[in-house]
Amino acid sequence: MNKLGVAIIGCGAIFPLHAKAISAIKDVNLLLVADIDADKATRAGIEYACDATDDYREILNDNRIDVVHLCTPHHLHAEMAEELLRAGKHVLTEKPIAVDLPSAMRMLKAAQVSSGQLGVVFQNRYNDASVYIKKTIDSGDLGKLLCMKGVVTWHRNESYYKDSNWRGRWSTEGGGVLINQTIHSLDLLQWYGGEIKSVKGSITTDVLDGVIEVEDTAHACIDFANNVRGLFYGTNTYLENSPVELELVFEEGTLNLRREHLYLWKDGKETLVCEPIFSPAEGKSYWGTGHKRLIEDFYDHIFSGSKFWLDGPEGIKALELVKRIYSSSQRNK
Repeated sequence: MNKLGVAIIGCGAIFPLHAKAISAIKDVNLLLVADIDADKATRAGIEYACDATDDYREILNDNRIDVVHLCTPHHLHAEMAEELLRAGKHVLTEKPIAVDLPSAMRMLKAAQVSSGQLGVVFQNRYNDASVYIKKTIDSGDLGKLLCMKGVVTWHRNESYYKDSNWRGRWSTEGGGVLINQTIHSLDLLQWYGGEIKSVKGSITTDVLDGVIEVEDTAHACIDFANNVRGLFYGTNTYLENSPVELELVFEEGTLNLRREHLYLWKDGKETLVCEPIFSPAEGKSYWGTGHKRLIEDFYDHIFSGSKFWLDGPEGIKALELVKRIYSSSQRNK
């Protein structure tokens, strides 16, 4: 098998997770990093002993590059992915797939006619607890899933938005807490619940009004086609980045995720069934530990010539849910 040449576009906060994961995979070489900030690209290139550029379009005709990771601001995902897919590159993009559904659909169409694959990073699906929950639902070991809830209480202050002027704007971030911070938890809820029948939600700007034009707080009631009900609350107004909380109630027991540990409540007794394996090198604990696993899986599929399962049609589902919550809040129905 020939080695794969890789480029990463965007050398910001999430860049190191991708770069370190790539460096650890056999027969995969990071050859180029790109960032509109030339100094940032140069520093990243020196650190990972690869070329650097401030113009990602150099990648389009670079025959050394087979795979491109998009770690850029949200509004750049669609245009870059379309160009790269038309050039026959495999593309792995950070969430969200795009800032709006028409842009996401163009990405999906480009992937359909490309020799490259499109993958979307929802790394929390690879966390041990997430895998355990999904297997429990699919196996029916605890009976039918009845209802579930998710709570995300994180902290983003004024400087977080002022340090990156693309954040906090509808046109560039595509929204606020829903599309950026809590989209991973919403993705898990829709992954567990399946087809969505209806959504009633609302968004507010409770603390950062005047700083951002998007929401910092949201809640939603999600009814699924299988009669499962999901409740969700997310905010950036807390003063800590608390661990995500999930609860799934089944006919024969309840699974609770607390501080990244998964517990089973059954027959009046609580049992720890899954705990994380985490090291600071993998990033922030509340991001989850699945980046490395997802990236490895993406390359396994490329090497084997098989279709990556977290592709465009799968990756767009969380964006669809986010947009439904926005629409419900705007229309109050």
